[in-house]
Amino acid sequence: MVQKARIKLSSADPAKLDSVVTELKSITEKFGVAMRGPIPLPTKKLRVVTMKTPCGDGTGHGNATWDRWEMRIHKRVVDVSADERTLRQIMRITVPDGVQVSIELKD
Repeated sequence: MVQKARIKLSSADPAKLDSVVTELKSITEKFGVAMRGPIPLPTKKLRVVTMKTPCGDGTGHGNATWDRWEMRIHKRVVDVSADERTLRQIMRITVPDGVQVSIELKD
């Protein structure tokens, strides 16, 4: 029975995402299964702006100085139409730290 699996990947490091996607591609090519993707989703930007000094005084002329921190979350979606044997191989992929994977099965 062929099922469709939607695999959602998210990470702050796009290189780690690409490494997981290349492993998925190699598995689908090995088993001869159709794969759609990776489809890049919009990057989520988490921004935090803080003052550099706790007292509120900036450097010179009364200007406050600010630190701007940003973390980007990159996301990819891959659709695989796979049988049970292929899905077991996909589950065995070593996922690097910092990469979140969710697999959703559709009939």
